[in-house]
Amino acid sequence: MFLQKVSLVHYKNFESREFEFDKKINCLVGNNGVGKTNVLDAIYHLCFGKGYFNPVSTQNIRHGEDFFVLEGVFEKDGHAEKIVCSLKKGAKKVIKRNGKVYERLSDHIGLLPLVIISPADRDLIIEGSDTRRKFMDGVISQADKAYLQALINYNKVLMQRNSLLKYFAANHTFDPATISVYNKQLHTYGSEIYKKRELFINAFLPLFGQQYRAISGRQEEIGLVYESQLKEEGLEQLLEKGLERDRTLQYTSWGIHKDDLKFEIAGYPIKKFGSQGQQKSYLIALKFAQFHLLKQQAGTTPLLLMDDVFDKLDEERVSHIIGMVDDENFGQIFLSDTHPERTETIVKNIHQSYKIFTL
Repeated sequence: MFLQKVSLVHYKNFESREFEFDKKINCLVGNNGVGKTNVLDAIYHLCFGKGYFNPVSTQNIRHGEDFFVLEGVFEKDGHAEKIVCSLKKGAKKVIKRNGKVYERLSDHIGLLPLVIISPADRDLIIEGSDTRRKFMDGVISQADKAYLQALINYNKVLMQRNSLLKYFAANHTFDPATISVYNKQLHTYGSEIYKKRELFINAFLPLFGQQYRAISGRQEEIGLVYESQLKEEGLEQLLEKGLERDRTLQYTSWGIHKDDLKFEIAGYPIKKFGSQGQQKSYLIALKFAQFHLLKQQAGTTPLLLMDDVFDKLDEERVSHIIGMVDDENFGQIFLSDTHPERTETIVKNIHQSYKIFTL
């Protein structure tokens, strides 16, 4: 799969701009603030129906305008896929595939697999468990529509149960029969999600270790541990046991929405004990492992977006990454960089066709 061309109208800092891309490597170079990352975000937006850096779509409209339009032409399995994403202030976002409007955004997820590597990924290390769950859900959902639907259903029931707990507290009442119905639904969806997250980790870990060693050039012991309350007991039992606590808190304190991933190096949290280079290598390895797993599961080669990846990496790690992407396992790659000379040196060493766009 590859992206032939994209056009941006009133998107972020762009009034109107078109790009025609090379099938292999595309470099966006220029000073900070010229819009390199915005082009990558537009590509992400076309593949996922939302931005990577700011999911609040109205904030992606150019200042002083009241709409944006993104249009991309992809080639997948020998067929053209024309995707148009548009938003007008005060209206619902519209996404069209080959002229037909999607009824549900979730139907678009997985059609155009993509992996993005960005400095914003550091949030995976420093932020709370919600960020790491979103990473895990994003990887699984691109290749498993049943998982995505189970996740949507689980979150809907979770909101309903939390609303009911607040209602009970406000009105000094309680209805065990209704709570029991929600518990059963959460158990059904949550158990399915838990099993698929476990399968994901088992498939992901070997790829992740392999990618980290290739990037760092070292045999450092790294870990990725899936933590879930469901490892000890079924969700329905946990919800029943924790009901009094939930009534006091007025929200659901048990479930797969509390799951987390522990990032470790040499058996210790990488957040506290990993150097800057180790943390960056860890995050890039996560995304490269995501790429290879997604390629296996989706049956097509994902797009790879690399935003300012080479900054703050030593030459050894940069050379390892260059060696990894100079491989037929990778398809179309998009790079952004503030140093044109460095970029040109890097892409010449990759020995693939390329285009450089100066913004």
